[in-house]
Amino acid sequence: MSIDSHGSLVADASENAATATPSTERADAELLEGLLSHSDRAWREFHLRFDRLIYRCITKVTGRFATVISQDDIREIYATLIVQLLSNDMHKLRTFDAARGNRFSSWLGLLAINAAYDYLRAIRREPNRAPLAEAEDLRCDLPTPHELCERRQRAERVVNALRGFSAKDQQFVELYFGEGLEPEQIAERMNISVKTVYSKKHKIQSRLESILSQAA
Repeated sequence: MSIDSHGSLVADASENAATATPSTERADAELLEGLLSHSDRAWREFHLRFDRLIYRCITKVTGRFATVISQDDIREIYATLIVQLLSNDMHKLRTFDAARGNRFSSWLGLLAINAAYDYLRAIRREPNRAPLAEAEDLRCDLPTPHELCERRQRAERVVNALRGFSAKDQQFVELYFGEGLEPEQIAERMNISVKTVYSKKHKIQSRLESILSQAA
């Protein structure tokens, strides 16, 4: 398994043999179905099963830049990833295809790694992308149950906050975080100025950060 220049998974025939077990595939398929149907129980299971993996992947990347990346940055990367999964009617989640030979956990880990690199690029850092193997083979100290509980609560607060956004703000979140459009493209799509795009981005991120800080 490798990653192309756009961060996409590239699988060859020999690697397709290393697929998940049938029981794992069934469990992942049932979980994905629950997530897409907005099941609170499914989302709780998602955070229980994958929050540690997502944070491990993020911190594996950001750990190389400890002098410029803080815990607030790590939380923002996590929140941005969750927003991306929820945006545009969960379009990104719907793109997962187990038939391509990818494990759901590996796919999520890769998204987390790429989200961390995207964040670094946004602050004018350009490190090389990490291989997919890091998504499965990362090792670090596991968080405590108390920390896991806090993280699940933060993610649930983000989900609830998005439901309370205005239609315009939801559209902005989908275009900026979901589709990753440039400010100029968003300004044209929403018929607003580029200055307003930056202002809305700041306000929405501040709102999410406020929600996360309340869960801290």
